[in-house]
Amino acid sequence: MRVFINATAVDVAPGTDVRGALRAHDPDMEASAASGSAMVTDARGIDLPLDRPLAAGSILRVIVRARRAERDADADA
Repeated sequence: MRVFINATAVDVAPGTDVRGALRAHDPDMEASAASGSAMVTDARGIDLPLDRPLAAGSILRVIVRARRAERDADADA
């Protein structure tokens, strides 16, 4: 079945979950989602768990979380 990840078509087996689709598309992306440094949403922007089964035509968006650096001690001086 075909799903879409960040506007790229990816063919996966029926019954594949979010994690499997990410792995098929980009193993590094799957690792980022598993570690929490990226989040996965559906086309409406609703967070998806990695074990959610997908249907043909599912649209996934993977968003890398921005991590703010510690503030410099002198930043406000």
